Amino acid sequence: MKLLKEKSSMISTIICGLLMIAGLYNQKIGGTIYPYLFIIGMIIGGFHQTKDGIIDTIEDKHLNVDLLMALAAIGASMIQYYFEGIMLTFIFSLSGSLEEFTTNKSKKEIESLMEIQPENAFLLNENGQTTEVPVKDLKIGDTLLVPKGASVPIDGQLLTNYASIDEAAITGESIPRDKNLNDNLFAGTINIGNSLKMTVSKESKDTLFSKIIQLVDDAQNTPSKTASFLTNFENIYVKAVLVLVPLAILIPYFFLGWTWSESFYRGMVLLVVASPCALVASATPATLAAISHGAKNGVLFKGGIYLEALADLKAITFDKTGTITKGIPVVTDEFFITDEKVLAIDMLTAIETESTHPLANAITSKYAPQISEKRHLEVSDITGSGMLGKELENEWKVGNIDFVTTEPLTAELITQTEKLQEEGKTVIYFSKNNKIIAFFGLLDVPKQDAVETIKYFKDNGIETTMLTGDHSRTANAVAKMIDIDHVIADCLPEDKTIFIKEQKEKLGTNAMIGDGVNDAPALANASIGIAMGQGTDIAIDVADIVLMKDDLEKLAVSHQLSLKLKRIVTQNIVFSLSVIAILIISNFFQVINLPLGVIGHEGSTILVILNGLRMLRKLPIERKMEKQKSEKSESYSSFQEQLSH
Repeated sequence: MKLLKEKSSMISTIICGLLMIAGLYNQKIGGTIYPYLFIIGMIIGGFHQTKDGIIDTIEDKHLNVDLLMALAAIGASMIQYYFEGIMLTFIFSLSGSLEEFTTNKSKKEIESLMEIQPENAFLLNENGQTTEVPVKDLKIGDTLLVPKGASVPIDGQLLTNYASIDEAAITGESIPRDKNLNDNLFAGTINIGNSLKMTVSKESKDTLFSKIIQLVDDAQNTPSKTASFLTNFENIYVKAVLVLVPLAILIPYFFLGWTWSESFYRGMVLLVVASPCALVASATPATLAAISHGAKNGVLFKGGIYLEALADLKAITFDKTGTITKGIPVVTDEFFITDEKVLAIDMLTAIETESTHPLANAITSKYAPQISEKRHLEVSDITGSGMLGKELENEWKVGNIDFVTTEPLTAELITQTEKLQEEGKTVIYFSKNNKIIAFFGLLDVPKQDAVETIKYFKDNGIETTMLTGDHSRTANAVAKMIDIDHVIADCLPEDKTIFIKEQKEKLGTNAMIGDGVNDAPALANASIGIAMGQGTDIAIDVADIVLMKDDLEKLAVSHQLSLKLKRIVTQNIVFSLSVIAILIISNFFQVINLPLGVIGHEGSTILVILNGLRMLRKLPIERKMEKQKSEKSESYSSFQEQLSH
């Protein structure tokens, strides 16, 4: 029943076409029932759109092209041009069905997302027994079991030490992600490893998955500026046509010597060819297709207006931590002043594993795999200074310089330390019995895709800026690595907001990309606010575009998508206006008849809609990125194969 309802417009079009063929055959063989076949076909084929036109006129006080087409078909029948009338109805109905098909195809991604939303979950009780319950009844804090191959029913945190999760529904990324204890899990993703346990962290209506569905659904119901303009223009234009058509009938009849039949016929042709069907369809189908394209690839636009605005982008500003950089420090430089490097690494990692500090995590991430034996240390956390480890008569310290040693530094060590600090790196020291045996430079390094993304925008003449609350030395070091145009450090949230407002006033359309609570005011004040999908809820809520996977390369894809949308909409508008002008002039000089007018006008509408569907195709930049990823994957596989031999 649902399928029949969805296909009703196309079914009506097919019946109309069959009745048109049957009527034409009856007319050719000298039959007498063809007028009835044509009229029935017109009623069936034109019912949906005529009804919509009447409802729009009565309820919304908005005249549209549907009404003009209905009047033209009725007018053609009045002067016994039945075939022309049903031909007009058939092609107009066909273009309407095609537009409906475009809309449904554009919303397919939303429907497919909704279909994979789990309805039930396995609730674990204190005895380890499971009960299948509706997802909507789950409460925060509930413990769930997710079997292998099943969808994660709701947002939560992993209680199992390890899990492999397919997050393609959320991020568009086909490669599964490894999850560890306490990592976030999202509804709609799939557990492809062994069964896992999780705890519920959000209600079903607040999950990331639900937000994605709502965002895309809202976006597809929020027209772009061009679409809104064309809709308003349609109302004025249709009124103008309804005034001009009677004049076009009466003036030739009274002043040019045309017969009444010819004058009325030409008026009906004008009613058809002057209707702005193609013009009205220039923007909306293409915009819907573009929004769906983005959603499929992990980019959510909260409305066509924001997607359209990207094409006019003059400046783009990035938050640093978590957006341009990974958000966690890594060891970039190491200096060992000892002959016992292996022992030093063993002791260092043994001490740092007792700390949860980000700098300690950076050390253990780099050196933990190199531990040769487990050490038994008495470890103390000295707040604000570092970590102290005692083993027999030896005392090991890791932290700032004043904590680890009381001895003066050598000139060489001072020079090396100052060089690291000038590069914006945090320096931590490691000592044994008050003597420094190693020191390290740590930095929150840029993501690889940040470098490529900033280069893309610079190459396209768009000004790039980095804002950060970090101190200037670190900010400048990162800025140098990514070759960004401008960097502003030591920013408070209000400083970011003031900068974004001034930039927008000076340059025009600007964008701000961030992920934290402190970025939210700037995101809200930018022409286009863009949030990283793994960022805070408030940043996602106030942003206009959301990158569901923290992949900055999607910004370049979005910009290209916007530029393509602008080209296609411009092509459609120029083409449709040109066709209307040519057909109106041809009709005035009596060059075309009603069938040709119908074919020219409705044919242009169909071409415009099909041109809009090109937005669903992959962009050259996407194919380029896929090729690069494929080459990297093949290179890695080859490297692994060499290792195995």
